Amino acid sequence: MSAAKAPVAVTGLGLITPGGQGTEATWEAVCAGRSLATRDAALDGLPVDFTCRLPFPEEDFDRAIGRKSWRMGRFTKLAVLAAREAVRDAGLDPAVWQGARVATVIGCGMGGTDKWEEQYQRLERRGPTRVSPLAIPMIVPNLAAGEVAIDLRARGISLAPATACASGATAIALARDLLAADLCDVVVAGGTEAAISRLSVTSFWRMGALSVRTDAVAEASRPFAPDRDGFVMAEGAGVLVLERAADAVARGARPHALLAGCGSASDAHHPTAPPESADGAEAALRTALEEAGLATSDVDHVNAHGTSTPLNDATEAALIARALPHGPSVTAAKGVLGHTLGAAGAIEAALTILTIQHHRVPPIANLPAPAPEFDIDCVTKESRRQDVRTAVSHSFGFGGHNVVLAFTAA
Repeated sequence: MSAAKAPVAVTGLGLITPGGQGTEATWEAVCAGRSLATRDAALDGLPVDFTCRLPFPEEDFDRAIGRKSWRMGRFTKLAVLAAREAVRDAGLDPAVWQGARVATVIGCGMGGTDKWEEQYQRLERRGPTRVSPLAIPMIVPNLAAGEVAIDLRARGISLAPATACASGATAIALARDLLAADLCDVVVAGGTEAAISRLSVTSFWRMGALSVRTDAVAEASRPFAPDRDGFVMAEGAGVLVLERAADAVARGARPHALLAGCGSASDAHHPTAPPESADGAEAALRTALEEAGLATSDVDHVNAHGTSTPLNDATEAALIARALPHGPSVTAAKGVLGHTLGAAGAIEAALTILTIQHHRVPPIANLPAPAPEFDIDCVTKESRRQDVRTAVSHSFGFGGHNVVLAFTAA
C-alpha cells in the first residue's frame, strides 16, 4: 500500500508531433480526430510503406536550434525543441535560473536508428573514413537528455530512462521522485523518438505489430476497433516542466495541472506480449491512485495506451472495465498521431493535462464504435465536453513495463 504523496505542479508543456510544432498545433490536431498517416517515400518497396512523420523538413529543426544542430540526431533535435517550448511556457529563463538545481530526465526507447543505417551504408559503400566521428553521439539514446541539459544550462541530475514505449512516462515519474527527494527544484522531463527507418519499420512488421492496411493508410490506426490490426510508426517529442507545487505558487506560476500520483510495475511475463490478466498494469494504476489519495471512482477520464494492436487493446480494455467499472471516458491519441514509441508516454501525459484544462476529451480516430466485447466508454467521431477533474494516462512497453500517471486539476 502506497502512502499519499505531495502533488507536483506541471508548469510547462512542449510538444512536437505529426500534428505540428508546438502544443497548440498538436492539441488541435488530436481534437480534430483525423489520422495523420501518409505514404513515406523512404519506405518505398517495403510491405509497410506509411508512417506518421512530422509535417516539416529537418532543415526547419536545424534553423530553430542553431549551430549545434549538426552534431545531433533527429530524436535529439526534437527533444531540444520541445524542452525549449516547455521552459518558455513555464515562464522560466535558463539564463538566470540556478542550473545546479535543474534536472533533465528525457526518456527514449530506440535512439538514432536512422543514423545507424546511414552510417553503416557509408561504411559499406565508401569505407571507414567516411563514417562520421559523431556517429555515436547522434545514435545513443541518452544524448537527448545530455543535449537538453547543455542547451538549457541545466547542471543538475540528468537521466535517460529506456522502458520502451513507457519511456516518456517513466521520465515523468522519475522527475516526481527527484523533486520529492529534494534533489532538485525544477525538472525538465519527457520523451523523444525519431526511429523511423527501413530496418526498424521492417522489424516491427515482422513482429506483426504494424498495421498492414496499405490500401487505406489514413484508416490504419484504429484503437479499440473490432478490425484493428496494428499501429503506425510515428516520431515526436513531449516535454513537461515540473516543480514542487509550493515552489510554483511562490514564484507566481499558474500550473496547467498537478501530477498527483505515479505507479510503475512489471509484468515479468513476456518480452513483447502483455499478460491477459493485466496484473502489472492494474498494479501501476492502483499505485498511482493510492499515491494521489484517490479512489478508483474519482477517475473521470483515461488517456489509454491504445496501440491499435489486437492484444494490447483487448488487455487494456478489460483492465479499464474491471478496475474502473463506473465508466470514465476513454481516448487514445495514437489513432491520430501514430505510435511515437519512447515519446508516447510524455506526449499523452501532456494531452491528458490539456484535457483537464480545456474540459474537452479528444475523439479516437477511425473508431465508429469500440469492439462489442469492450465495455468501455470510448469517445468517438468528435470531441466531448466534460469537466475532467482527475485523469490517468496509461503507458505500457515491451519488456513488461507499466507506468500510470494520475493528474488532477490545479
